[in-house]
Amino acid sequence: MSATRRRLGAGTIIVLALIAVALVCIVTGVLPPSDAGALGARIAPVLGFVIAITIVAELARDAAVFDVVAQRLARWGHGRVILLWLSVVVLAVISTVFLSLDTTAVIVTPVVVVLAQSVGIPPLPFALVTVWLANTASLALPVSNLTNLLAARSIGDDPLAFLALSWAPTLVGVLVPVVILTLRHRRTLFGGYRTPTGGDPSDRVLFWAASGTLLLLMPLLAVTHDVWIPATVAALVLIVVFGIRRRHVLRLSLVPWQAIGLAAALFVVVETAHANGILDFLSVLAASGHAPAELLRLSAAGALAANGVNNLPAYLILEPTAGDPVALMALLIGVNLGPLITPWASLATLLWHHRVVSLGVEIRWGSLMLWGAIVAVPTVLVATLVLAVVAG
Repeated sequence: MSATRRRLGAGTIIVLALIAVALVCIVTGVLPPSDAGALGARIAPVLGFVIAITIVAELARDAAVFDVVAQRLARWGHGRVILLWLSVVVLAVISTVFLSLDTTAVIVTPVVVVLAQSVGIPPLPFALVTVWLANTASLALPVSNLTNLLAARSIGDDPLAFLALSWAPTLVGVLVPVVILTLRHRRTLFGGYRTPTGGDPSDRVLFWAASGTLLLLMPLLAVTHDVWIPATVAALVLIVVFGIRRRHVLRLSLVPWQAIGLAAALFVVVETAHANGILDFLSVLAASGHAPAELLRLSAAGALAANGVNNLPAYLILEPTAGDPVALMALLIGVNLGPLITPWASLATLLWHHRVVSLGVEIRWGSLMLWGAIVAVPTVLVATLVLAVVAG
């Protein structure tokens, strides 16, 4: 029994405890059956998308798609770090926008860190830019972040309605962290590196199948309302191809069970609190208009809550205070662009930290939190003001 306990990490224990609480809420009727049914209908396609896109990203990694892209970027940089830096920024943004922030934090980060180490560049700025952009670039499309998927239908039935409000704040979310990091690490970024060779995939069939699937999938995710459908089709295609070419890769651990369990439990717990009026006191934060001060109050509340408890429950708790699409986007700015300070503010940050430390990159939480605050505050502030301008 003691050996089993030792194998269970603190994160797993917390998730299991939350699942137990959620089950109690449902079984005992503390969450009314009608509310539970409505919640299930709302979150099923969201969680289905998360499962499908995670499988797609993991299999694309195993097919060496991200490794080959990184090697190509290094060669295109012609030995100039600043060109490689800009290429990595573009890679991180595209990965986050179309494949979600967790893909960037968990899959792109190790590739970029190993690449920097292999060509003799200090990997810290590359590790930082991937995790910060994983959060701050995740405002662009509904598929970029789980919080966006929850808000998407309320923002508009047209998939482009979301982008109409998010494009300008997302641009701020990309530029501010990149500019600050470039100035902070200018000595490293304006140097040179040795251009690598090689980088060809071991299985060209898998590589091209995964690459082609991603190229077809990404634009569909931008224009499709029910994004779980193309993501599921893409996952099934890759599962079939891998079943033929590399069957041992297909395992149950491809499904992010812990993340799905955590998200589902949080949905139930927060919905139970809303259904029983426990969070009604937050109505004082509700925006009554689109004035900059109103929107800033919402985005600041979202950022503070995200850094206090994590961005997903922060969104769920504050969602009723955002009564229209513009207010919802302000809240998303806070919970997406703001969680750069505390380690637990974003699950992507925790996953990122585990990966980069295992690769030998020294991360000091004190310094990371300080610079996270330096980046988060102006990013959230400017992005919210830009939203106010775009929203008219």
